Amino acid sequence: MDSVVDSINNAYQDFIAAAATVLEAKESADAVKTTATDNALENFKQKWELFRVACDQAEEFVESAKQRIGSECLVDEATGPVAGRPGQATTTGLSPISAVRLEQMSKAVHWLVLELQNGSGASASNAALSHPSAPFDARFSEDAAP
Repeated sequence: MDSVVDSINNAYQDFIAAAATVLEAKESADAVKTTATDNALENFKQKWELFRVACDQAEEFVESAKQRIGSECLVDEATGPVAGRPGQATTTGLSPISAVRLEQMSKAVHWLVLELQNGSGASASNAALSHPSAPFDARFSEDAAP
């Protein structure tokens, strides 16, 4: 994570320095287009693109971490507490479910997301629950018990 932060910081510093160079070149040329101002602008565009790439990489890193943490939490909640993990609560109030059930639920959510992304919204829940590669009964057997 430190390398991602360093990368975005360095790209930002280079971008700001390039912006300052553009302003200095324009000021010294009395707002007349010169080779120096063109070069400064070209360098500024390159530094802007590099900064955007660094931001995109940082965003990808954060999204990856969020997904990994979310997946770990989902598995922990679904399968019950794991003894010996520091900071792990020993009870969640939820009864554990099987890995097969977890996979079925995960596939159902995946199909819902795909349907919503494709814009069919209203039929998303029906499509996700009846899709042949993800058979899934939305009712929990635990929910039937009072």
